[in-house]
Amino acid sequence: MDVVITILALLAIALVALGVYATVKAVGVAKRGVERTVTQARRTVEDTTLRAKSLGQVGVAGELAQLRLSLRTSMRATQEALQAGASEDASLSETIVLFERLSVHGRELDDELKRLEREPDRSTVASRLPDLRERTERITHSAESLRWAARDRARKFADDDLDLLSSEIDMEAGALRHWSETESGTGTGTGAGSTGAEGSRPRAGSAGSAGASGPAAEPQAITARDPRQQTAYSWEKTDRPEPETRN
Repeated sequence: MDVVITILALLAIALVALGVYATVKAVGVAKRGVERTVTQARRTVEDTTLRAKSLGQVGVAGELAQLRLSLRTSMRATQEALQAGASEDASLSETIVLFERLSVHGRELDDELKRLEREPDRSTVASRLPDLRERTERITHSAESLRWAARDRARKFADDDLDLLSSEIDMEAGALRHWSETESGTGTGTGAGSTGAEGSRPRAGSAGSAGASGPAAEPQAITARDPRQQTAYSWEKTDRPEPETRN
C-alpha cells in the first residue's frame, strides 16, 4: 500500500512539473512573439519616419535620414535573402557569418547617424557627411554583393535543375512515342509475311495443271475435322440413313 501511494505521489509531482514546464515554454513563446511583433512595428514606424524626413527635409537632416534609410533597407534585404537561401543551400552558412560581421559595422554606423540627427552643431555634422556617405556606400555595396551572389547561385541551381528536368521529360516523351514506331514496323512485317505466304500457297486448280504437264504433286495430309467443332449451316443437308427393306 505504501508503495502505491509513493508511486502516485511521484506521478502527481511529475505531472505538476510537466505542467509548469509547458506553461513556461508557452509563456516564453508568447513573449518572443510579442517582442518580435513590437520590434517589427517599431522598425516599420522608424522606416516610415526616415522616409518622410528624407523626402520632406533638406540639408543635413535630410541627408542623414537618406543615409540611414539606404543602409537599413540594404541590410534588411540581404538578411532576408540569405536566410531564405540558407534553408535550401547549406553552403550559405559561411556567407551568413560574413554578413553578421558586416552587420556589426552597419549597426555602429546606424547608431552614429542616429546620434548625429540630434546633434545641434550642423556645421560639424556637415563636415562629416562625406566620410559617413563613403562608409554607408561601402557597407551597402558589400551587402548587395552578398545578396546578389546568393540570388545568382540560387538561380543557377534552378536553371541546372530545369535543364535536367527538360532532358528527362524529352527522353520520357520519346519513350512514350516509341509504341507508334513499333506498331508501324509490326504492321509492315505482317503484311510482307502474309504476302509471301499467299505467294507460296498453291491455288485451286494448280494441282490439275501440274499433273497434266509434269509429275503429280505430293498429296497433302488432310486432318479430319472434329465433329464436335463442326458448324452447321442452314444450306447444308443432313444425311439421313436409308430405310432398311424388310422382306
